[in-house]
Amino acid sequence: MKRRCDWSGTDPLYVKYHDREWGVPVHDDRRLFEMLILEGAQAGLSWLTILKKREAFREAFDRFDPSRVAEYDGRKIRELLRNPGIIRNRLKIQAAVQNAKAFLEVVDELGSFDRYIWRFVGGKPIQNRRARLKDIPARTEESDALSKDLKKRGFKFVGSTICYAFMQAVGMVNDHVVECFRHKDLNRRGRRARRDKNGQGLKAQGA
Repeated sequence: MKRRCDWSGTDPLYVKYHDREWGVPVHDDRRLFEMLILEGAQAGLSWLTILKKREAFREAFDRFDPSRVAEYDGRKIRELLRNPGIIRNRLKIQAAVQNAKAFLEVVDELGSFDRYIWRFVGGKPIQNRRARLKDIPARTEESDALSKDLKKRGFKFVGSTICYAFMQAVGMVNDHVVECFRHKDLNRRGRRARRDKNGQGLKAQGA
């Protein structure tokens, strides 16, 4: 029987998310934008609530296309506030629009949000070795630094705790407990990625 992190529970949707998504490194900008918005929407709620509403969020927010979300006006926001499929919180919806604008500014500056966000962990996942769920912190120095910089750039709903949850979700850190079968899978993937990166560096030096 596979050992999983205790938080995955028994709900099939949550178990599937734990087994296939949580902690897997994400480098696609639209996916990163989606997770940033959903983590902000989750503030004060359970992540399972967000998972159950994720498809409705995707439909309501134009599949999380930041270029389209950045153009939402008051009429669109009022429409979203009437949508029962999403979290109908005005501040969170307005934050999503503002974050889309700030997101696009980062892309204009650095070429991609992926290039920006992964700098906060040195370009590769931090491989933690947590024995129990209670050993996992709510925030770290890296999430503090990310939160501070995002706020400076105009992002909303990006406190350090939200940022750390985002970092865990998109694989910037591997916080599966060591007895969870996914910890070993992702740790192995991280080592392979480092070898590939080092190999590319050596090739470039020899070119």
